[in-house]
Amino acid sequence: MVIGSTSNQGHNYDLSFKILLIGDSGVGKSSILVSFISNSVEDLAPTIGVDFKIKLLTVGGKQLKLTVWDTAGQERFRTLTSSYYRGAQGIILVYDVTRRETFTNLSDIWAKEVDLYSTNQDCVKMLVGNKVDRDSERAVSREEGIALAKELGSLFLECSAKTRENVVQCFEELALKIMEVPSLLEEGSNLGKRNILKQKQEQEHQAPPAGDCCS
Repeated sequence: MVIGSTSNQGHNYDLSFKILLIGDSGVGKSSILVSFISNSVEDLAPTIGVDFKIKLLTVGGKQLKLTVWDTAGQERFRTLTSSYYRGAQGIILVYDVTRRETFTNLSDIWAKEVDLYSTNQDCVKMLVGNKVDRDSERAVSREEGIALAKELGSLFLECSAKTRENVVQCFEELALKIMEVPSLLEEGSNLGKRNILKQKQEQEHQAPPAGDCCS
């Protein structure tokens, strides 16, 4: 099942990027997404299949449209999600800093999936440790997170979907890095141009033809 919702969808934008959130069930992928999109924090039921949301934001002087796909972490939905890796310019691998197995599974399962399914060789990856608001229950150190990110060749941040600490930064830093990669920038630019052109055509269609009255 795919559910989509948008935020400020009708505006023009310079660049369009597809971002994926992946990781075990319960690490807070949906909460990070909701926190980013709506500035609210809430406990959410596990995602069924795939959900996506759209957010416009300005980064590096450019108006960006981010389409963020939130994938189900459960094993039974795994086959559903493989096709959603296609065309992604950015992938956020999320783990829960209080549950070590979710961290271990990033290298054992999720990084392998990225290698297997990602169609963009230059795709930018970011490792995100969620739930830092529960620091007293921490099972994975920040240093371990940094080390794994280095091993996977990805960016690294810790955040809290609950307090919104570093949530927006995750997406901003990822977008900035994507914009530094010429092939990804070109893809995003082409999508942005196509959207602006399409909107212009739609406006022309809607405009009443001149001099048509009383003929």
